[in-house]
Amino acid sequence: MQRFVRSAALAAAGVLVAGLATGCGSSDEGDGSDGKGPSATAPEPRPEPDASSTLPAALTTQKLDWSRCKAPEGGSAPGAEWQCSALKVPLDYAKPDGETIKIALIRARSTGEGDRIGSLLFNFGGPGGSGVSGLPSFADSYDALRERYDLVSFDPRGVAGSEGVRCRDDAATRAAEEKVDLTPDTPAEEKAYFEDAAEFGAGCARTARKLIEHVSTVEAARDMDVLRQVLGDTKLHYFGVSYGTELGGTYAHLFPRRVGRLVFDAVVDPSADSIGHAENQAQGFQRALDNYFRSRGQDPEAGSAKMAKLFERLDAKPMRTSGDRKLTESLASTGILYTLYSKQTWPALTRGLADAEKGDGSALLQLADAYNERDPSGHYSTQSHSQRAISCLDAKARTSPESAKKRLDRFRDLSPVFGTFLGWDTAGWCHQWPVAGLHDSPEVSAPGADPILVVGNTGDPATPYEGARKMADELGKDVGVHLTWKGEGHGAYGNGSDCVDGAINTYLLKGTPPKNNKTCTS
Repeated sequence: MQRFVRSAALAAAGVLVAGLATGCGSSDEGDGSDGKGPSATAPEPRPEPDASSTLPAALTTQKLDWSRCKAPEGGSAPGAEWQCSALKVPLDYAKPDGETIKIALIRARSTGEGDRIGSLLFNFGGPGGSGVSGLPSFADSYDALRERYDLVSFDPRGVAGSEGVRCRDDAATRAAEEKVDLTPDTPAEEKAYFEDAAEFGAGCARTARKLIEHVSTVEAARDMDVLRQVLGDTKLHYFGVSYGTELGGTYAHLFPRRVGRLVFDAVVDPSADSIGHAENQAQGFQRALDNYFRSRGQDPEAGSAKMAKLFERLDAKPMRTSGDRKLTESLASTGILYTLYSKQTWPALTRGLADAEKGDGSALLQLADAYNERDPSGHYSTQSHSQRAISCLDAKARTSPESAKKRLDRFRDLSPVFGTFLGWDTAGWCHQWPVAGLHDSPEVSAPGADPILVVGNTGDPATPYEGARKMADELGKDVGVHLTWKGEGHGAYGNGSDCVDGAINTYLLKGTPPKNNKTCTS
């Protein structure tokens, strides 16, 4: 099972070079009463601009031991300009003098001479995406920023090098991929779907129970403030993409007086609960798919109907590929959706659909593997494990299977292609999760903070454009500065708009945000 959200960089890079479930819950009537995990909830976070003063000095004044980076799991070591280290933070911020964990870090020092602003911290989304492996892959996009900033990123707690959560092994992951239908349409398939969801959560509890109680977005935001102090910055300068915008908004709420120059790109709607996010995504991905069909001179309604027929055939009988695996309906939908994160991957969708029409599912399977971060040897990354652990800890409420079934028609109306998956996912993602969640939706209000630049892309499938306006509004008057790009793909910066890139660079390098509600058309 895999939820369809991550950052533009994390989603599209597999095709070009080689995600929302965000931490929000539902106000669903099935909450906590139908056997889907603990009903107790943690208190809502409150603004704590001086929260760092409660931490022991040994943490806020620690010295980082920067050295040449080693190769991350499944990857190669970055170049000599990259240095890695580890930051100590409390496992539980309620016990600041207690057990600590390590947060994996990476940086490239500023290339400018004598005009350094400070560090610019990146989070590329997920949740669960690795900044340590991600930043070197996409650093060329940030050359102009590196002239005056050290570029810094990290693996949030529970992710990859930061004691990453692993809930099942590769064999179990492949078995679930092949046997579990993510759009169940029989009682037996429903049973298998929810049993698999429960088993996944149980696996997380077996291997990392203590850790999965402390991988929330609030705790990750507190980690960022420890890092800010250790890096020697008076205020945090930050670039958040996709889920990284929710993390940045949470930081701004907790530490408004520590806000420096913050950019939010591909913005998560902070006002939506889990049902609202799923509905937003159903609309967003269908919108992107319709735009793809129009680019091919095809009628979107007819194209979607043809794609739905393909899914019906795969549901009845998985398709052969060039290897020993079959293309299932679930894998096909994952592969198709993967290509919608960037207009640059639309040609891969065209090839995949053409091959599938000829009875060969190899291309769509390869796309699904890229999304699921499965390498040719059959090894899967832990990104989806971390993603689920973080988002289910953040999410206070749970949706019952019965409630999800009642909403399926609504989701199919929003997206005849992806609606069924997203409708079921509202119940399956955190089914019987072993740890209680924190909130219904994240608090991002940041009164008194410096201006924060919020960038929305009208063609964004995973975090639809409307969420950027909601974020700008919720940050507060004179804080959220809204910038629109009329483009395609998940995220705006580095996607070909000189207008967007220029506005963001001017803000980060000179401290001058664009006029509120500025629109970039190219």
